Amino acid sequence: MAEADPHKIYNVHEAKTHFSRLIDRAHAGEEIVLAKAGVPYARLVPVAPATTEPRRPGRFAHLRAAVPSDVWFAPEYGDAELDRFEGKLADL
Repeated sequence: MAEADPHKIYNVHEAKTHFSRLIDRAHAGEEIVLAKAGVPYARLVPVAPATTEPRRPGRFAHLRAAVPSDVWFAPEYGDAELDRFEGKLADL
């Protein structure tokens, strides 16, 4: 393993004290090594930007045509079931 740059190695106590600054530096592209008792232990590196497509409202609108409207607007409940939903007990 190659020798790490001593200016980019921070002990845990120092990293806790300056964590916000270290995250900003990592976000800017710098690689920061965190050490425990002087021994390199972990690395802060920038995260790759998200490659997901931004959300577009209505992009699945074409799927609505495949679903009949009575599925959504006319449930197949009988009167007894509707009474139970409304809290009315029907004679069984």
